[in-house]
Amino acid sequence: MKPQSVYLIQINGRDHPGLTKDMSRILGDFDADVLDIGQSVIHDTLALGILLALDQEKNVAHLIESLQAHFLNLPITVSWQAISLEDYQAWVGEQGKNRYIVTLLSKKMSARNLQAVSEVITQNGLNIETIKRLSGRVSLMQTRESRVKGSVQASSECIELSLRGEPKNQSELRQTFLRVAGEHDIDIAFQRDNAFRRNRRLVVFDMDSTLIEAEVIDELAKKAGVGEQVMKITESAMRGELDFKESFTRRLALLEGLDESCLEDIAQNLKLTDGAQRLISTLKVLGYKTAIISGGFIYFGNYIREKLGMDYLFANQLEIIEGKLSGKVCGEVIDAEKKAELLKELAIKEKINLQQVIAVGDGANDLKMLSVAGLGIAFRAKPLVRESAKQSLSTFGLDGILYLMGIAEKDIEELLSEELQST
Repeated sequence: MKPQSVYLIQINGRDHPGLTKDMSRILGDFDADVLDIGQSVIHDTLALGILLALDQEKNVAHLIESLQAHFLNLPITVSWQAISLEDYQAWVGEQGKNRYIVTLLSKKMSARNLQAVSEVITQNGLNIETIKRLSGRVSLMQTRESRVKGSVQASSECIELSLRGEPKNQSELRQTFLRVAGEHDIDIAFQRDNAFRRNRRLVVFDMDSTLIEAEVIDELAKKAGVGEQVMKITESAMRGELDFKESFTRRLALLEGLDESCLEDIAQNLKLTDGAQRLISTLKVLGYKTAIISGGFIYFGNYIREKLGMDYLFANQLEIIEGKLSGKVCGEVIDAEKKAELLKELAIKEKINLQQVIAVGDGANDLKMLSVAGLGIAFRAKPLVRESAKQSLSTFGLDGILYLMGIAEKDIEELLSEELQST
């Protein structure tokens, strides 16, 4: 085997069709081996790097001269540098290190946002390898509110950073990201990048204040004339100050005697959370299974399930006697423990690993469900829940979850467009 030298060739300038073809033909004439290659294009400007192994008898200067001569009449520059075998082997040795993904979501992607996040990354000994934009391109000819309808939170932007290394302390890192997110009014998701992240198969949702913008039990309480009493108990339970079963039993008892006819009126006026329809539609096109696991009620869950076309529903059954609510439910109450148990049962039914499950909720009674899922997301949640969950999302609608899954806006639009044409 002939001794080889390693070189990094960098090509920068105006992108144009056929550039890679022409470059690789010239490299082939010098019998170069490609060790690594990467390319990005920003506003039609190309940055291409290629790591080569070249027989030592070959003259790299001649190779560069050939490339420069070929691109002489184009706005392109070619540069190179020699890489020592020691540095190359050290680089090869890094491939066993863990990889992580940081997803940065912001109403407006400012340099200060990126600075704050990158400082945390650097302080924790991690290295950014790639950065890509997941959100759509930003038009300066429109106000942020008037951008193309249908995009994931048209007034928000998202970039994804791929990292390599091992953080000094993952728990402290997450807490730091949470603090920075609050200071800058952004969302920051930090995930291990592995095969499971790219192969989620089931997404489970809480219903009240997650898929819909209301707490149904509060709406029932208003009809029963006990709205303020029930709402105070609800808020305390959501903050984790009360055991869910206890608070649920107390609130439900206050509804005794409410006429059954009120249920349909409430169901018809329930408003889906921003992005819910778009999220579920995209998940369905991609073949995901979706489920509602709620501490709310089956009557309203059925309405939401049918409206969104979801696969599974688990919720509490209101007891109705002679057309009136009894103030009780039939069977076991679905509390935090039961939610986590049902999620595990669904994973077994679908024959998937728990790491392939995404769980989304907003309340303290969702935390156990969020903790057993591969990706647990606290959605527009109270501080206690945000601090305890693996991830949180507050600045986006529900369809912002697609970004946490690594799905770009252009891919979402394409998927939904194809689905629309096929129906």
